[in-house]
Amino acid sequence: MKKKILTTIILIFFAGYNLATCTFAYTYPDYAYEFLGPDKHEKYNRKMFNFDLKLNKYVIKPVHIIWASILPQFAMDRIFGISNNIEFPIRLVSSLVQADFQNAGNETKRFFINTTIGLAGMFDPAKHLLHIERSRDNMDKAFSRRNIKSGTFFVAPVIAFTTVRGLFGRLFDMALNPTTYIGTPLLAIIKAGIMINRTSYLQSIVSLVESNFADPYEITKKAFGIDGYIKKHNFDRVEVKSKLVAQPSDIEKSQTPQANLEVSAEIIGKKQELGPDDILEAKLGLDKVSITPDLYLLNYYPQSPLVDSMRTSLFVLPKVNDSIWNEMSPWNKSFAKRFKTCSVNIVEGRQNYTVKYLLQKDKNSPLAIIYPSTGDGVKASHPIMFAKLFYDAGYSVIIHGNPFQWEFVKSMPETYRPGLPSRDAYHLRASTTKIINTIQEKHNYIFSDKVVLGTSLAGIDVLFMAEQESKDNTLGNTQFIAICPPIDLIYSVKQVDKYTEEWTKFSNDELKEKVAMTSAKLVKLYQSRKDIDFEANHLPFDEDEAKLITGFLMHQKLSDIIFTIENAQTNKPSNIYETIYKMGFSDYMTKYIMQDKENFEEELEHGFGLVAISDYLENANNYKIYHTQNDYLINKIQLKQLKRLAKNKLVILDNGSHMGFLYRPEFLADLIKTINTMKNML
Repeated sequence: MKKKILTTIILIFFAGYNLATCTFAYTYPDYAYEFLGPDKHEKYNRKMFNFDLKLNKYVIKPVHIIWASILPQFAMDRIFGISNNIEFPIRLVSSLVQADFQNAGNETKRFFINTTIGLAGMFDPAKHLLHIERSRDNMDKAFSRRNIKSGTFFVAPVIAFTTVRGLFGRLFDMALNPTTYIGTPLLAIIKAGIMINRTSYLQSIVSLVESNFADPYEITKKAFGIDGYIKKHNFDRVEVKSKLVAQPSDIEKSQTPQANLEVSAEIIGKKQELGPDDILEAKLGLDKVSITPDLYLLNYYPQSPLVDSMRTSLFVLPKVNDSIWNEMSPWNKSFAKRFKTCSVNIVEGRQNYTVKYLLQKDKNSPLAIIYPSTGDGVKASHPIMFAKLFYDAGYSVIIHGNPFQWEFVKSMPETYRPGLPSRDAYHLRASTTKIINTIQEKHNYIFSDKVVLGTSLAGIDVLFMAEQESKDNTLGNTQFIAICPPIDLIYSVKQVDKYTEEWTKFSNDELKEKVAMTSAKLVKLYQSRKDIDFEANHLPFDEDEAKLITGFLMHQKLSDIIFTIENAQTNKPSNIYETIYKMGFSDYMTKYIMQDKENFEEELEHGFGLVAISDYLENANNYKIYHTQNDYLINKIQLKQLKRLAKNKLVILDNGSHMGFLYRPEFLADLIKTINTMKNML
């Protein structure tokens, strides 16, 4: 079941991505349509989907919380293993119907090994000792592989998304499930416990959908379609773990720090012809500015900037989620579950904004405020990791969402359109000030000293905040940290759109296959994440797949913003996606930002890049910036411009692209040093 959860998580994240292709009516295709066909019953489906969410919230989830509070996670996993083992007949018959005799053999081996050595399935020695994975086969997949049409899709009570074929598949699954024939009262109670235990694992998915997406129905529908395609084509069996720590090629070896220094020395001794960039650098007075790395990542063998940036998914710290109890249980006292929530009304008449916070016992402790990357809210994983670093250093912590995130937009004035750093920084300061005051009053704390950290888009917002604070101090004594901020936001926007638009070369069928295979690889990467560490030096993606993933992530966040700005409703059909599927980030900037030129002309003139705050960057000493030489959202000239302004307040890494270095011990050690240094300076 954990695999299914991870699969759905990745697919939910992946399903909103939309690509430019000459075979679609939209600039970014509607994957729900491509994988499922037209939504013939959307009006009914949306109402039933919302009903299912409410049913889960008020009836099903409370039962799961009680269950997860009675049994620790270890016991839940053992029961889950037993139920999976019992369902062996479903997977066996499904494989035989598909004439997949190899998988039938593997399932048979798994059953006998896990039934005996694994104590009726409580443990999984077939996987851990013999590396025989359990398949996701069921009768719906068997019918699909035999080319039986799925029929229309719809939302059913409790079941959620399904198809006509899917319902028949469930009936056959029930007939093949030995627990169906349990009749005695005692065994019936045991069966009910097994069912509650199984379905409790789905709560992570429901929570993710409800809290992270502006339109849960649309993203779930797309995930359902892609997941069906993956299962039909057996893409979920793709092997990626062995590729995570590959032997570096000769090219990769040439990019070690020592090799880079040797190559640089060789180049310096030769006369080089000047190219366009060299001429431009000379005109800008940047030809003498050095961007030699300040921090080297040992044995970090780069693949490409886009693929390297995906290593940010490896940013996991120990003891953040460790607990013997399930995340739903009130007994779960892991670091991630210790956070409290604070809901504050920022703008009268608008939705309250909710943040997470964790306080030190010392009421005079310094405060860290964390703003995550583009489109991320307070429940994203990265800010929890940063919070752990700050908290261990003696800081109280507030996790705030990114301004380019749909929940934050709902709390702002109706005319608010995120994407202009100076304006975003203004609203961040206002909301953060109210939140800090609320927490101080509630707990009788005094946060006189603060450190603010922002990543990616929030990184540039944090630097604009710092510049505004230097003129009108409202946060008090504050230090600022920016990680991989866009240096020129317009350039970064065009870079994202450029990678997305390159997918015009794929036909519909090619694109669907590429989408499904890339999704399956992502699932496997997340499944293997606990088994790898910073020595992982090779991800199982090529450049095209990296473009697909990057484009998806960014366009899904854009989709949520547009959905919110246009006040679209989740409980009824809307034509909003006709607009969304035609818009990239450049289109968004033109429609929603540039249309305010008369009101924000002065801001718009220089408001999209760090050049607008060059005086602050050059003269202030209360900030630090981390960047890499190969970030795909910046170029060498921009990095030199920033280096000339920030000088030693800019730390340049030799590799890692856009935040693909967060998990590396070299970076973490330097960041912890910065955190402690700033604490001593406050």
